[in-house]
Amino acid sequence: MDIRQLEYFLAIVDHDGFNRAASALYVSQPSLSQAVRALERDLGSELFHRIGRRAVLTEAGRALIEPARAAVRSLATARAGVAAVHELRTGRVDVAAMPSQAVEPLTTMIRAFSGRYPGVSVAIKAAFTSRDVVDMLRTGTAELGLLATAGPLPDREVASHPAGEQRFVLVTPADGPFAGRRSVACEELAGQRLIVGQRGTGMRGYVDGLRERGIAFTIAAETEHRVAILPLVLAGVGLAVVTESWRAVAERAGARALDIEPKTTLSIGLVSRRTGLSPAARAFLAAALPGAGAAH
Repeated sequence: MDIRQLEYFLAIVDHDGFNRAASALYVSQPSLSQAVRALERDLGSELFHRIGRRAVLTEAGRALIEPARAAVRSLATARAGVAAVHELRTGRVDVAAMPSQAVEPLTTMIRAFSGRYPGVSVAIKAAFTSRDVVDMLRTGTAELGLLATAGPLPDREVASHPAGEQRFVLVTPADGPFAGRRSVACEELAGQRLIVGQRGTGMRGYVDGLRERGIAFTIAAETEHRVAILPLVLAGVGLAVVTESWRAVAERAGARALDIEPKTTLSIGLVSRRTGLSPAARAFLAAALPGAGAAH
């Protein structure tokens, strides 16, 4: 067994098949298949059921995913440790981020990091909920994560570093309701048509909480694609409750962002694995939140 075989195995898992994995790895499919068969021989168990052109994980294959990620991550950490001698002139750090926080504060964090380490790339992994972020750190898909939560920041499985708060705002078209206003009472959302995200997100939790308090509104659209919210608002489909990280983007696009009263916020956290961070991840922590990287 070698690390290349594990990387090939994980590519098949992540890209949902041999064809896409081969394209992503820039290798031929026969070479990829041969490497996986060699890995199966070494382990004494089939990792995939080959059904036509499909590759379905066996029980053994599912059991290998987390150890394989850990092994690949350990090698990457070792390589990054060598690169650290050269002052992080090259490398990469993987950051899992929820959509709104990927707008801000992640943009500002990456700008601070890239200004100091222009040769190190940042790979942003999509996560829809805070649980998704924690799971991606736990399984080794990412080293760092940016999340938002209505409750306390997670602290059992990951190390959390507070990164401020974001309040909820209401995004409306320029010619929409509440013209000339800078704020709106949450009770005034009664009777409005709202565009909402999927369950499990902070924004959806907020509007569901309004309904539980007797503030009746209509869900005009429900979308898992956060980038669709602003175009839907501008098209007049409805209004949207989002975090203030979207304020500048919405206003540049011609929409308005009104504070919702009373002020309700989400806590933002930059989270990391507790041990074994690569030099690039430690440097990102230090650049994004001065003082946070000292604990690693």
